[in-house]
Amino acid sequence: MQEIQIGILGVGTVGAGVYRLLQKNHELIGKKANIRIRVKKVVDKDESRKDFLGIPGSMFTTAAEQVISDPQIDIIVELIGGTTAAKDLMIRAIRGKKHIVTANKALFAEHGQEILKEVRENRVEFGYEASVGGGIPIIKTIREALVGNRIDKIIGILNGTTNFILTKMTKEGIGFQEALKIAQELGFAEADPFLDISGGDARHKITILSSLAFNTPVDIQKVYVEGIDGIEKKEIQYSGEFGFVLKLLAIAERSEQGVLVKVHPALVSKENSLAGVSWEDNAIMVYSDFLGKSMYLGKGAGANPTASAVVADITDIAMKVTSSIEYNANAYTYFETHPQVHFEESRTRYYFRFNVFDRPGILSKIAGVLGSNNISIASVIQKETEEVQEHVPLVMLTHSALEKDVRSAIAEIDRFSEVEGKSKIIRVIEDEGRE
Repeated sequence: MQEIQIGILGVGTVGAGVYRLLQKNHELIGKKANIRIRVKKVVDKDESRKDFLGIPGSMFTTAAEQVISDPQIDIIVELIGGTTAAKDLMIRAIRGKKHIVTANKALFAEHGQEILKEVRENRVEFGYEASVGGGIPIIKTIREALVGNRIDKIIGILNGTTNFILTKMTKEGIGFQEALKIAQELGFAEADPFLDISGGDARHKITILSSLAFNTPVDIQKVYVEGIDGIEKKEIQYSGEFGFVLKLLAIAERSEQGVLVKVHPALVSKENSLAGVSWEDNAIMVYSDFLGKSMYLGKGAGANPTASAVVADITDIAMKVTSSIEYNANAYTYFETHPQVHFEESRTRYYFRFNVFDRPGILSKIAGVLGSNNISIASVIQKETEEVQEHVPLVMLTHSALEKDVRSAIAEIDRFSEVEGKSKIIRVIEDEGRE
């Protein structure tokens, strides 16, 4: 049985999970893959991790250089995170002819083209399954299971923190801040949750998925992102009366105009499969020409699911490099170039909530502005309030409209003296993900 030696950079949450998995199941992996995978070195700046994980002193170091320059190490597992030190270490390892496995979504989303160029030039393997979807094998599915299909659309719930928060708000009728606090207490949200609740984490992931699915470079700076921190429980209540559930969705689609990639809160029909994806679960719906619609569901984060994906990549690369299979540079090559469609050119249905002064004519005044901007109203509800107040909620659903027309109309309506504050806008997706 051939042996592959690996070095692990970082044994935080995910790295610790990888180390434990390899120690516990190394015999099982060997029997299944007919390869012995041995951890030769573990690097972490926190020396207490050595005793915490029971790592032998001869295996542990705080100096990454000892792993990068070790000629006996075949695969580097980069799990330190970030986009600065991690990038430098990864590039140096690649140039040293080391194969790479990473869970670093931010690094790959922001510098993927540069990294893949180095991978091709140095003829090494690169595994990044764990960067998207945790334990959901979506990268392998797109690269291998769907290799004979043209993929035109992906819709995903790609962040477990925000899905937990929105599920809590929906099921218990509580506000955003209370739901966030509970998520933090239960360990589903970080002490600083900005990257999750702002949509930034999901933006990293959909950038990676869309680049792979469409075989084209996707510029993360052109990916529209909107988080959930502005969501009020009223939106969940009112949209529920229309038959919708609120989710943070990451969407990528291509058309004759180009590739559109975006992340934002969206309403999905209660009949949509994504509506039933609750708590910290992730789900990814893929539309391809021959398979049609397929959905992939599972735990999108956490030590064990992510470690499972990392070890799958390690094993896959180990099997490749110990076989006589010819190196496939095309696996790391973009074959097409598509322009990225600006978000304002996207089209969908909309949910609006206006706080209006309750007087005759305001509905027709708002409808007039919408109509002049090519926005057709599908249904309207004026909500009764228990409190005696001058302003009341006016809730609307529209037919499909252009984003730039909606923005123009709402900006004009928000200037009305009869409208209090900023109007709420949520995009609507229904019919199993078709806008």
